[in-house]
Amino acid sequence: MRSLIISDIHANVTALQAVLAHAGEVDAVWCLGDLVGYGPDPNECINRLRDLPNLVCLRGNHDAAALGHLTLDGFNIEARNSIEWLQKQLTPESSAFLRSLQPQAEVNGITLVHASPRQPMLEYLLDAYSAAENFGYFTTDFCFLGHTHVPVLFSLYNQKVSLEVPLPNTEVHLKGRCIANPGSVGQPRDRDPRAAYAVFDDETEIWAYRRVEYDVESIQQRMQAANLPQRHVARLAAGW
Repeated sequence: MRSLIISDIHANVTALQAVLAHAGEVDAVWCLGDLVGYGPDPNECINRLRDLPNLVCLRGNHDAAALGHLTLDGFNIEARNSIEWLQKQLTPESSAFLRSLQPQAEVNGITLVHASPRQPMLEYLLDAYSAAENFGYFTTDFCFLGHTHVPVLFSLYNQKVSLEVPLPNTEVHLKGRCIANPGSVGQPRDRDPRAAYAVFDDETEIWAYRRVEYDVESIQQRMQAANLPQRHVARLAAGW
């Protein structure tokens, strides 16, 4: 089975549409959370996602904050302003969909979380030391997560954890125990503005990491029109 792995769409429907078109036909879609926040298209993203085949979707920290289930104290002022705007935009149907989500799941013998197995909503896995601690918090061979907006692969072998940053449009055979992050669809932060995603084949255990260009300027214009924070507008063009 080929599953499309996406995360951190962040209300960027233009990037989402580009990913769906680029990925082509898949058997399932696994979304690792943060459908909303930062971007101008929260309802459009939710509406597009909920119609996808065999969808498994998690709740991220921005999704929880949009519902008022997470305090805004942990967000910087720009992120708080974005969430406060978002809370006024969500339709009742969109809010209901977000409320139906959980921050973690196990599907086909694979652990899915938004942030980390240890703290499914909030922890950032950015280094091998943090990843090593997290291998003890799930029992499956593979764990897929998002949250950092940075694609990375952590592998555990002989009690040592290695960190690999896969090159765009390459494939990796997952071996042993792995934690894999596909990067962000709607707001990459690895200095590559292209939308990021992965396709996982559970028969071959191949993780195909992909990037695709999209019309960044069009979403920037929509963000400007909505008076969203200028820093969030600017960062899309350079992926920081």
